[in-house]
Amino acid sequence: SPSLFLERYTPPVLIDEIQYATELLPYIKIYADEKKKKGHIWLTGSQAFHMMKGVSESLAGRVGIINLLGLSNAEIYGYESEPYTTDRERLMKRLQNVQPKNLKEIYARIFKGSMPEIYANDHIDTETYYRSYVETYLQRDVRDLTQVADSLSFYNFMTVVAANTAKPVVYERLAAATGISAPTAKKWLSILLTSQIIALVQPYHNNILKRSTKMPLLHFLDTGLAAHLLRWGNPEALERGAMSGAFFETFVFSEIYKSYINAGLTPPLYYYRDKEKREIDLLIFENATLYPIEVKKAASPGIRSMKNFSALSPLEDSETFKGIEYLKVNIGSGNIISMTEHLLPIDKRNTYVPAWLI
Repeated sequence: SPSLFLERYTPPVLIDEIQYATELLPYIKIYADEKKKKGHIWLTGSQAFHMMKGVSESLAGRVGIINLLGLSNAEIYGYESEPYTTDRERLMKRLQNVQPKNLKEIYARIFKGSMPEIYANDHIDTETYYRSYVETYLQRDVRDLTQVADSLSFYNFMTVVAANTAKPVVYERLAAATGISAPTAKKWLSILLTSQIIALVQPYHNNILKRSTKMPLLHFLDTGLAAHLLRWGNPEALERGAMSGAFFETFVFSEIYKSYINAGLTPPLYYYRDKEKREIDLLIFENATLYPIEVKKAASPGIRSMKNFSALSPLEDSETFKGIEYLKVNIGSGNIISMTEHLLPIDKRNTYVPAWLI
């Protein structure tokens, strides 16, 4: 009986897989309102569909939500985690705690992915693990909890989405490649988003900088899962393959994204594309300041890699915000994240950053 549950299991208590027992939530609400004791009830769940719906309806204002994604570099390699910054001095401090990695090691990390169990058990075969993960996800989470009847079509859709990582979302393209309608593609992509398989990055714009696209950018959050879906057999093949650059960009994005999530913050991440087709891979927007980031797989990307940072220069014109100073946006330090071996200054403001440092 749900009403007797908290009498039988006296708090403090941890309830696992709460999405299968959402009928407990109204009684947890009553307990929280009566006792007003923080931290007495912990709820965990492996998927967010019904769980978050129930939490938002029953426990609004009474619960703190912590999203747990795959392991970050900081968690895997054992150094302090903090939200990513483009600031050169803070990056230099990070150098003291992070061990350099070469191309082979970075792509081994990309290929392996971020699932905790893979790192907890060295004897796990990653191919077997990801195959079981996908089967469980399709059976338990997608079919049973979202009423998607055609698991095979959804699996094919996941594969198409993985092939489009680091690209703008075009529902018609995803639909055509899967043999479904564009509205279905939009619905299914929202399922992947809700279950934190993917993240979407919105294009940045303001009154001064006019965007040329409304399409968000798509990133698979676990590169190991994406590699499995696309049947890359080993890190070497992935590194040499046609999607090497896209996987590298997605890996960099996911690490920066997780650095904010793990700090309990909403990632302030955008990308930029204008009418002249100038693109900036990633923008961090904090404290009315834009911090541009370009991601290049090259070991020596060159200064031209940041040429599109100039698209932000109208924001630095003193006349731009005359009369609307409250809308003022500043330009902060920028990074080119690449396979370079060392942290190096490009100029007074911008820095080459090795991928192993993120």
